[in-house]
Amino acid sequence: MPKIKNIIIFVAIAAVVVLIYIYFIKPSGGTPALVSSAPTTAAENTNAPSLSDNSQVAGEFLSLLLNVRSIELDDSIFSDNAFISLHDSSITLTQDGTEGRVNPFAPLGSDAAAFVPATCTLPKVLDAISNTCVNPPVTCTPPQVLNTTTNTCVNPPRN
Repeated sequence: MPKIKNIIIFVAIAAVVVLIYIYFIKPSGGTPALVSSAPTTAAENTNAPSLSDNSQVAGEFLSLLLNVRSIELDDSIFSDNAFISLHDSSITLTQDGTEGRVNPFAPLGSDAAAFVPATCTLPKVLDAISNTCVNPPVTCTPPQVLNTTTNTCVNPPRN
């Protein structure tokens, strides 16, 4: 008797598993849902939308686009006193210099040293080669020429 009882329980469990597979797991249709192959000819491509489907989609899109065109907005809100009294309260964020690494995912020690360009106060300008502040070169307006010993503009000597 216990042997028959075990066989009946096993058959019942197997039947439940088969029913679960058929109703919940098995994909509908002849081909599995996750397996697909590209059709080699246009005649084999039964899943491709037909020309009538494309024209129907295009027609729906065109009608939607024409509906958007007919939207009218009331711009009287821009002349309202409440809108005119609004003011910009945006905050300008400035970096304090403690932002961290340039590339946080790079290996440690591979970061290049942070290069901070020097800022010069007028009338000095930044010399890009030495990265220092220097006096700008003197430019003379004609007819004056530059005297290299005094670094000033002088009138040219007359011959």
